[in-house]
Amino acid sequence: MARSPSRSRSRSRSRHRSRRRTRSPSTSLSASSSSSRSRSRSSSRSASPPPRKKYRRKSREDAKTPPRMRGGVSGDATPPRRAKDDRSDATPPRRSLKQGVKKEDTPDTKPARKRTLLVDARSSGRTGGVYIPPFKLAQLRKEQEKDLGPSSEEMQRRTWDALRKSLNGLINKVNVANLSNILPELFQENLVRARGLLARAIMKAQLASPGFTHIYAALVAVINTKMPENGELLVKRVVFRFRRAFKRGDKVVAIALVRFIAHLVNQQVVHELLALEVLTLLLANPTDDSVEVAVNFTKECGQLLAELCPEGLRAIFERFRGILHEGEIDKRVQYTIEGLFAIRKGGFVDYPAVYEQLDLVESGDQITHELTLEDSIDCEDKLDVFRFDPDYEKNEKLWAEIKKEILGESDSDADSSSGSDDDGDDEEEEEEEGDGQLVPADNNMAIQDFTEQDLVNLRRTIYLTIMSSITHEECAHKLMKLNIRPGQEKEICSMLLECCSQERTYLRYYGLLSERFCLIKREYQDAFDECFAEQYSLIHRLETNKLRNVAKLFAHLLFTDALPWTVFEYVRLNEEETTSSSRIFIKILCQELSEHLGMKTLKERFLDEIMQPTFAGLFPKDNPRNTRFAINFFTSIGLGGLTTDLREYLKNAPKMIMEQAKAAADISDSSDSDSDSDSSDSSSSSSSSSDSDSDSDSSSDSSDSD
Repeated sequence: MARSPSRSRSRSRSRHRSRRRTRSPSTSLSASSSSSRSRSRSSSRSASPPPRKKYRRKSREDAKTPPRMRGGVSGDATPPRRAKDDRSDATPPRRSLKQGVKKEDTPDTKPARKRTLLVDARSSGRTGGVYIPPFKLAQLRKEQEKDLGPSSEEMQRRTWDALRKSLNGLINKVNVANLSNILPELFQENLVRARGLLARAIMKAQLASPGFTHIYAALVAVINTKMPENGELLVKRVVFRFRRAFKRGDKVVAIALVRFIAHLVNQQVVHELLALEVLTLLLANPTDDSVEVAVNFTKECGQLLAELCPEGLRAIFERFRGILHEGEIDKRVQYTIEGLFAIRKGGFVDYPAVYEQLDLVESGDQITHELTLEDSIDCEDKLDVFRFDPDYEKNEKLWAEIKKEILGESDSDADSSSGSDDDGDDEEEEEEEGDGQLVPADNNMAIQDFTEQDLVNLRRTIYLTIMSSITHEECAHKLMKLNIRPGQEKEICSMLLECCSQERTYLRYYGLLSERFCLIKREYQDAFDECFAEQYSLIHRLETNKLRNVAKLFAHLLFTDALPWTVFEYVRLNEEETTSSSRIFIKILCQELSEHLGMKTLKERFLDEIMQPTFAGLFPKDNPRNTRFAINFFTSIGLGGLTTDLREYLKNAPKMIMEQAKAAADISDSSDSDSDSDSSDSSSSSSSSSDSDSDSDSSSDSSDSD
């Protein structure tokens, strides 16, 4: 017999209810919560159809605990909802979880305490404790400052905290544009008291942003000129932390610190020998990390090392080449070494030692600290911690005097304001005495700019014009529009020589441009004449490549007759007054003249009788030794045809010397004979006078006898 579906459903539901009632209290609690959730879900849904009214037999368990089900389930009807007013009256108000037990049920065990707005930061943790509005905090501090003295420990601690925050803020916002503005603000703080704080802030900022290392190094360089102790402390801490990072194998920190050391070397805050020591340490036992750190370090300070100690840099690159040939390191690191060699070949153009905007310290004001990796370093960590100063006011006055000396401030603003008031009163009195007419000042002070900023700007403009022009005619036209004032012609000439010497090979562009200026105005010829004398006197400072370019430029001016040949007056060709550099300069100059003019024309120029006094130093005839030296020099450079006159002179030199000696002897003999004749004449005259005297005496005697 088939069962009806309604009866089977009711039986299954009754079994399900009985199982739910026999569960544990925790299970029933979860079930009730799930039923409440189901009720909340069903309430939002659409109303279900009304249940079917079926008569069924209820069990005892159903009678005891009638289930409360929502609509839509057969056998149960949802009781009607009560009105809102009835529900509020019937059900007691719910208590929130925050209320808990009523206040009258729980006695107040803690005594009432007074609320304090100011909370000590040391007892409240690093966050600072309870928030206090700024205006209330300022009022409370003013009240406390009245009670506390300026030199009390609490006030010193507050000043210390304010100093630390100010330094951190200034260091964090420094960049290339505002560096000149940050420095005066930085010197407003007490940097004697904050030596440790300043070094700590700079190192922390540099480790956080290594890309600004060159800016922090420039900042340290300026501070080091005024306060060398601060610069020395920073250098010590940087070197100490690098040694620790190297021992621990911390690659990230080591790269950042060697970059800082490199830029400190570039700014001449620390000696360049420290850079060579760092490279030697990194390459002593090469690993992938140490070689990579050494490559980054060499990129940053390679340009300066190439200028100051090229032999040391050459040894370092030989070590790099040996590591590359050994092939024991990773391929990636080998590629970085090859890239370093390419950068060195280009002259470290992409890695300048000091940027133009950060070159703030003159070479005469630089203070260089000599520190090595093997020195025992005292980092003076005690300077980072607050300490009570019993002589606080005295030290603050000393710092005020130091700050006034550094910044060049006036004594007081009040004095200046009172002085301006007095000046105003004097002007009013003068106006009254002069019937309303202003009396002009007698002494007008002329302001002179000793910084030569205008000259620097002119040189920059000339350089940019020369490098940006395509042809020499275009460049000459642009330079003539610069309105060069009288006396500034030499700036163009010196800039042309400088640009020409910097080229890898000689460019005819500079010769044509210099020729054009010499033909335009006589002043440019005189300027190039002065430049020739200066370059020849300082020729030993130039490298071979620069020397060759300068010699070819002057040779172009000479064989085009743009420059007078009287410049050879500065040349004296002998063994004592020449160096290897000057002899190379003369060699290149004469060879270029011979190439463009020809040997015949050049010889005619040098044998011109009118110009012989000019070439007396180039072809010396004052001493056979100097003549022989000049003959050997021109013969060795392939210009022996110019020494024909010198050879004749040297050949006839002994005869001329004998003739000169004979003539000198004849002159001496004639002078001796003249002196002898003079002496004989004087003796004869004296004898005749004595005879006449004797005759007169005898005549007088005879007259007496008579």
